[in-house]
Amino acid sequence: MFKRFVLKFITIFFALSPSTILTAQGITTPRAPSPAAIVVQTIGISTVSVTYSRPSVKNREVWGALVPYGWNVQAFGAGNSAPWRAGANENTVIKFSHDATVEGKRVPAGSYGLFFVINKDNTGEVIFSKDYRSWGSFFYNPTQDLLRANIQLRTIPQTELLTYDFINTTKTSAELVLNWEKKQFPVKIEFAVDDIVMTNAAEELKGPVGFNWQGFSTAANYALQNNTNLDTALTWINKAIAQNNSFATLSIKSAILAKMNKADEADKAMKDALTKATEVEINLYGYQLLNQGNTDKAIEILILNTQRFPNSPNVWDSLGEGYATKGDKKNAIANFKKSLSMNPPENVKANSEKFLKQLGAL
Repeated sequence: MFKRFVLKFITIFFALSPSTILTAQGITTPRAPSPAAIVVQTIGISTVSVTYSRPSVKNREVWGALVPYGWNVQAFGAGNSAPWRAGANENTVIKFSHDATVEGKRVPAGSYGLFFVINKDNTGEVIFSKDYRSWGSFFYNPTQDLLRANIQLRTIPQTELLTYDFINTTKTSAELVLNWEKKQFPVKIEFAVDDIVMTNAAEELKGPVGFNWQGFSTAANYALQNNTNLDTALTWINKAIAQNNSFATLSIKSAILAKMNKADEADKAMKDALTKATEVEINLYGYQLLNQGNTDKAIEILILNTQRFPNSPNVWDSLGEGYATKGDKKNAIANFKKSLSMNPPENVKANSEKFLKQLGAL
């Protein structure tokens, strides 16, 4: 009985078609020989990611052989003229969190299949396809192309494993590069960072961030520091001031007004700010003016701090630095000695003594 059952089971098992057997789900195992990888770069508050598989050179002739020059007809199996899939296995996929500019051409946020063409003269093309779910170049269709741009390849040291990287990063841009064998494929990617930040800030300020003054203040300060959307920044800082009328908010308003060439309004806002300032805030403002080269105004502010907080050795030390910066040796020495006479903290003492030695007074 048992033997008949076993024979019947074996007969049924081998009668199943190969396709039936292969549809069963296998376990997850490491991908070989071209491991999967992902690289991500943040530019401003935007991200670019590339998901790809990494073949190795393995002593093979790559360019013109493993990867044919130009558009290839016969190597991809479907008779279609296709570019290189820029990796192995499935499509290499590039994803943008926000609208971008790639090689001078606009690319909406989203995911795209990434392809390259290499020519014998070291020129090439980068191609983005809206069809990013296909396997390699097998189903490549040029009607799905979003972008084609010419690029100039570079020569680099030997790179065994195909690698994507981001180089030459700036506030608004980076170069995506594919490095393999001794070739580098560069693609310049740019974002309108300030516009993206400001649009995002406006949306965030409609949510929980908009229920506190810090949200409006940081948004206004970003616009100030990057000299963008100053009218909007002024509206935002006024909303911050309505919740927190302080040196922190009023000084930002003053700086915004100054950039808008409203000098009288800027001076009024700063005078109001200084009436509410702490010793530390006045001191930092004085050093800010020194760093901007506005030495006389800095000394005026640092004198105000000594009048407001005469028992603090640090304010006299800072005023000494102001005079030293101006080249007024006499007043610098007097103020450093004043600071030392007040039994200052070690860091203040060390700074005053350092300057006095430099000035030949210690």
